[in-house]
Amino acid sequence: MIVEILTVTAMATFEVYAALVAAHAFGMDPWIILGCTLTGGIAGVFIAAFLGERIEKFISKKIRKDKTPKPKTGLIYKIWDKYGLYGLGTIGTFFLGAPAAIAVGTGFNADLKKLVRICLITVVVRCFAFTFFSDYIKGLF
Repeated sequence: MIVEILTVTAMATFEVYAALVAAHAFGMDPWIILGCTLTGGIAGVFIAAFLGERIEKFISKKIRKDKTPKPKTGLIYKIWDKYGLYGLGTIGTFFLGAPAAIAVGTGFNADLKKLVRICLITVVVRCFAFTFFSDYIKGLF
């Protein structure tokens, strides 16, 4: 059981959807699934925030030589322009995951402390909602 718990927690660090599928495949209790996904999701937020600044500094020093501005098109720019930091934190965390939302926010030079708070709240809501929704769906079949 320890291996299954560690597997689900590690998977939830980056992708909660895959962690939920694996947890149900292991036959885990919904409360254990919730604990694993919360632990993994919260760890993912802090890992991404911790590494995000360092990776961004490394990229700006070593890799980015060309300073010409690139066109700002695409879905993530539309979300950023329309909803700002709160939209990126909630929408990005809900659909892409907190590490991806924090990475995008770091690229946009967003306030990292606010973004981490928004992502943490969204991770908790997402874990509760998806854990019990997936358990309900599993009960139907």
